[in-house]
Amino acid sequence: MILAPVEYCRPDTIDEAIEALNSSPDARALAGGQSLINVLKMRAAAVDLLVDITRLEELKGIVRHDDGSLEIGAGVTYAELAESDLLAGDPRAIAQVAADTVDPQVRHRGTIGGNVCHADPINNFPPLMVALGATMHVLGPDGAARDVSAEEFFTGFFTTAVEEGELLKSITIPALSDGASVGYVDLEIGEAAARAVAVVRTEDDQIAEARLVIGCLPIPTRRPEVEQALVGTPVTEEAVAEATAGAAEGVEPLSDADATAEYRKAVIPVVAKRAVLAAAKGGHRG
Repeated sequence: MILAPVEYCRPDTIDEAIEALNSSPDARALAGGQSLINVLKMRAAAVDLLVDITRLEELKGIVRHDDGSLEIGAGVTYAELAESDLLAGDPRAIAQVAADTVDPQVRHRGTIGGNVCHADPINNFPPLMVALGATMHVLGPDGAARDVSAEEFFTGFFTTAVEEGELLKSITIPALSDGASVGYVDLEIGEAAARAVAVVRTEDDQIAEARLVIGCLPIPTRRPEVEQALVGTPVTEEAVAEATAGAAEGVEPLSDADATAEYRKAVIPVVAKRAVLAAAKGGHRG
């Protein structure tokens, strides 16, 4: 379908962008547009004003702080993440996930901020941000700024904690604890049927710390009971499978063109096990 008529502006500063976003209750920020434009073309949503934020240099940097944390601007593209020298070899798997995302054309347009703010259940960065304990930096009118943990940022199906008239500026991702690695596993049917992200630290061939997040759900969902069960578990397929067997308990997957809710619930323990093993054995699997 053809995009419905909509007002458009392209501000030069963050203050101008936030002013424009506050000029209409139906204004939306436009970054790469890889998700939003398709939604608007399908008439699944409507906006009065598109605020193009692609000129805002304040949204485009990647900074490594002295404490090892990374701050990534919301306007950084997947391609820039994949090719960044600061992220090369970084154990948090950000560059690898970006490099595995869709096709090259989309990677050069889509942004990490657009990916997390669109909050599509099948998007790849939301569960990674939750697993890594990221903090989202949100700006509002009159210089108001607030920080939201990734775990609280995703509030529902296609919804986040970014409120009307606000803009995601950047994301800070803390350093991993010494010896920890990230496992990121997709089960692809169509775009994605199931996804799990694990952050694991091992000692003496046993899991000492674990954090597990399930994606392809209405919101990225941590599994604290499974995390507790994993601590002290030997790094073997049998032991990890037993500890992650309850990863789907209490969750309510969606049915869509890629997979039914029943299928997703059945394979959640599978991707959870694979993500934990990938992390325990050194990192990202894909």
